[in-house]
Amino acid sequence: MKPGWVLLENLVQDRVGHAAFGLFTALSSLTLVLATFSDLGLTHYSVKRLAGEPDFFADTFPTLLPLRASLTGLVLVGMVGLGWLVGYRGRELGLLAVIGGSLALTQYGLFLRGTLQARQHFNTDALLSVLEKVLLVGLVLALLPLGLTLERYVGVRAIAVVLTTVVFYGLMRRFMGRVRSRWQWPRVRTLLREAAPFAVITLLYGVNERVDMVMLERLASPTEAGYYAGAYRWADALMMYIWTVLPLFFARFAAAQYQPAEQQQLLWFGQRVVTVPMLFVCAFVLFRGEVLFWQFQNSSAAEIARMSWCLKILFLNVLVHSFFALYASLLNSTRFVGAVSKLVGASVVLNVGLNLLLLPRFGAVAAAWNTLACAVFVSVCYLWLTHRRAEVAVPWLLLGRLLAVLAALCAGWYGLQQLGLSWWLETAVAGLLFGGLVLGLGLLHPRELRQLRAGK
Repeated sequence: MKPGWVLLENLVQDRVGHAAFGLFTALSSLTLVLATFSDLGLTHYSVKRLAGEPDFFADTFPTLLPLRASLTGLVLVGMVGLGWLVGYRGRELGLLAVIGGSLALTQYGLFLRGTLQARQHFNTDALLSVLEKVLLVGLVLALLPLGLTLERYVGVRAIAVVLTTVVFYGLMRRFMGRVRSRWQWPRVRTLLREAAPFAVITLLYGVNERVDMVMLERLASPTEAGYYAGAYRWADALMMYIWTVLPLFFARFAAAQYQPAEQQQLLWFGQRVVTVPMLFVCAFVLFRGEVLFWQFQNSSAAEIARMSWCLKILFLNVLVHSFFALYASLLNSTRFVGAVSKLVGASVVLNVGLNLLLLPRFGAVAAAWNTLACAVFVSVCYLWLTHRRAEVAVPWLLLGRLLAVLAALCAGWYGLQQLGLSWWLETAVAGLLFGGLVLGLGLLHPRELRQLRAGK
């Protein structure tokens, strides 16, 4: 579903223009950073507690649910205020309010979905992860004959979010039972205090991932932000695979937090599940990424080339995450949440500093390089923390085999390009090569994938 939505957003950007879509993406990124305050780490906290303590839902959720709803309303007011402070006025401020309300409600829906993840209803969770996008595709397609404008696009996104949140709430009640709200100040204070480490890490991740777009639109231009958005959209779509799989392992890491041997087994298995599919995808983008922009009929060759260059850099960032994001999930499920928060905070400082230095002159390409530099920094630190401080062995040999597969695939793909084949035939042959490498080295076994899907 995500690739289908990406194609639709490509169409929207082509219709409304790079500058208008750059403004939309910058506003979305600003509100997404603030939307993390509406969560304050309560989603990760509740997933961890529900996974390990079956009585947590009945005892604490009646207070947690209205607390989370109240935070959503407060943060929406803060979003509009921050937008005014950074210089948005009039029409831009109105768009910010609608976009902010939609994203705050989306965060609330993810909180409701967390209850299903904690109880390991993984098949249902997987279907829910694409529900909003399905609704959005239908609404935008219905809007196309009427004429597409930025305001109309923002409006249909808001409608889809409201409908999705209603579904999430209904399914939570179906699987978990009815929740009678009980506002208890002592319990509220306890929840906020215990969730504080997760709040910090959630906020830092949000800032680290989204500050580029806001700074790019403010320091360079909305058009440069549009170029970056066109490339980032594809990277974000492929990252959805990683962000869909990681919660499965986070819940299991949390449930086995006092069993290092079990966590090690999960880490070694998860390394292959998360990384292997991304090796081929990232190699494709590095060699043939320009074909992903075939929908941009109103863009010049220079604009396509700039977006393609950003795309390749951003997919190196995806590759880094595919190797090491799992280590962050492991560390966040244990006593190292504080250490991870400090690392991500340092990454934010590094990213903002690089942006201030490079974005005004180099625009979207600099934003992509800065994102990659920060990903490498935090990933090396995750690996070091796991190796030196956590009681879980790092699969060094497995990491070496994965890198060997990537190197062999890239070498083979480079050789195929010298033959002058069409991109689709070249990709098909490279896919056969990749499958042979994966099976030959025994990186994945169908039996293990069936076990993960069954939740065993």
